Amino acid sequence: MQYGVCNLSIVPLRIEPSDASELISQVLYGEHFKVLEQRKKWSKIRLAFDTYEGWIDNKQYVEISEAIYMNLDAEAPKLSTNLVEFVTDINEQLYPIPLGSTLNSLSILNHTHDGDLTSEISPKSNLIQTAFMYLNAPYLWGGKTPFGIDCSGFTQMVYKLNGYKILRDASQQATQGEPLSFIEESEAGDLAFFDNNEGQITHVGIIMNDNYIIHAHGKIRIDRLDHSGIYNVDKNMHTHKLRVIKKII
Repeated sequence: MQYGVCNLSIVPLRIEPSDASELISQVLYGEHFKVLEQRKKWSKIRLAFDTYEGWIDNKQYVEISEAIYMNLDAEAPKLSTNLVEFVTDINEQLYPIPLGSTLNSLSILNHTHDGDLTSEISPKSNLIQTAFMYLNAPYLWGGKTPFGIDCSGFTQMVYKLNGYKILRDASQQATQGEPLSFIEESEAGDLAFFDNNEGQITHVGIIMNDNYIIHAHGKIRIDRLDHSGIYNVDKNMHTHKLRVIKKII
């Protein structure tokens, strides 16, 4: 088994080993992973944080030992907390890193960082404040940053920045936590899940106070939430059908 860590700001995670393949997620700076299969140009990896799998370019990570991987796995993630920060290499070159990058590997990568970071578990009340940092970020299938993000990437990163681990896809996140019977039972920070006409969960958002929800639909936006689903305040119509509400923490 081989192991690696991402040494660039944002690396595409693809469903197949091809530059033209679908983007299914992203590997942010400092994330570590197992290498499941290695080819001439591509590696299939499994991320340590959420066990998500996909293919990345071999030029976009560095190999680490199993001992280093295990040490990183045992540590609480130290995450950057500004929209954009920089790390510096031994040649004084700057590398931009986005919000939520992992800084545990700085010494391994011979990088330094002078910005803000967090490694604490925050109160649930802090989730909405973190969510606002992504407000108006454009929707991007597979994205995990303020410069492009999907619905479950948004919820995962907001929770991660507050010290909580949830899975990557909306359907996976819906398997976690405790279901609630009514919106009135929910608190700010709980997750609402929505399904399509086939009954598959395809969307997730973060519940706010007073029957509002913040979610990714074209961009990270705030809409109304009722027992039917999400009511889009710009289109004056429901856009997503409510399936279940979950209390994750």
